[in-house]
Amino acid sequence: MPIRRRTPALLLSCLALAACATTAVVAQEPSPTLTTPDGVVLGPDDGFLPDGEHLSPHDTGQPAVANLERALLDAVQDAADAAAAEGIDVQITSGWRSAALQQALFDQAVVEHGSVEEAQRFVLSPELSQHVTGRAVDIAPYDAMDWLSRFGDDYGLCRTYANEAWHFELVTSRGGECPEPLADATAG
Repeated sequence: MPIRRRTPALLLSCLALAACATTAVVAQEPSPTLTTPDGVVLGPDDGFLPDGEHLSPHDTGQPAVANLERALLDAVQDAADAAAAEGIDVQITSGWRSAALQQALFDQAVVEHGSVEEAQRFVLSPELSQHVTGRAVDIAPYDAMDWLSRFGDDYGLCRTYANEAWHFELVTSRGGECPEPLADATAG
């Protein structure tokens, strides 16, 4: 078969394959909302971010960032700027959360971990969570977590739980000393 006859068939095959791949990628994008078992839809206005989605600490148009306590937001932004100067991209995976979102996350954790006690090691109820008050932030990727673990105290940011390398709170003054992280959220 001459090359010229194969070219259109090959081109059509490649286009069909590309269309299928594009459809598969679109179909697998995370939902911008979370629907609770009782049908409540939670979205960005509740601080919800789909798995894998991150925000810049400077993205104050998003409630998850905009509703952080001002002192925490300033500290995270300053730390992110300093980290960026060293080639580290600090991103927020979770910041402020509505009480409804926190309750939904807690309920999911109870199902996932099998008990309230075990779930509380990873997710607190809305009454206890610092995310609901805007006083906690979860950071990604790993190099940003590592950078903040080493230099966060320069900004007053401390890793508060040993089992959550991503979770930071404004616990000390800028340049102060961070306390040792608690074992998990049930320890304090």
